[in-house]
Amino acid sequence: MKIKLLAIGKTDSKNLQQLIEEYTKRLGHYVSFTFEIIPDIKNSKNLSEAQQKKAEGNEILKQINKPDTLVLLDENGKTFSSVQFSEYLQKKMNSGLKTLVFVIGGPYGFSEEIYKRSNGKVSLSTMTFSHQMVRLFFIEQLYRGFTILRNEPYHHR
Repeated sequence: MKIKLLAIGKTDSKNLQQLIEEYTKRLGHYVSFTFEIIPDIKNSKNLSEAQQKKAEGNEILKQINKPDTLVLLDENGKTFSSVQFSEYLQKKMNSGLKTLVFVIGGPYGFSEEIYKRSNGKVSLSTMTFSHQMVRLFFIEQLYRGFTILRNEPYHHR
């Protein structure tokens, strides 16, 4: 199984970017993982919230293939403990999926088209985090999930 993470806009913080790269590298030991940035929508200041979500949604849809399983990182999604998330990943791998795509939306969330296309929603927390930090948190949780599945000492129970 391949895992792909899509996010709108680049990471501005060099410190966050370094950590994202570190966990992306670590994750590569367990699974084929790619992290792709969808550029910010041009002239977004001239767009309404709905127009911006629709434009971002169109860009997200261009990055997804028909057989891909699409999971949105959404505040209203299902919450997991780290162990439960590792079990979720195991079930996805056991199901024979080729590509599991997670998406971090833009500042206003997702368009209706993206919600309709999605196969599920996951929430990292009931708290709100910056889109920059969510990237790091999610990639670290993917890494943690795989170390749990391998009974490696990274996660302490």
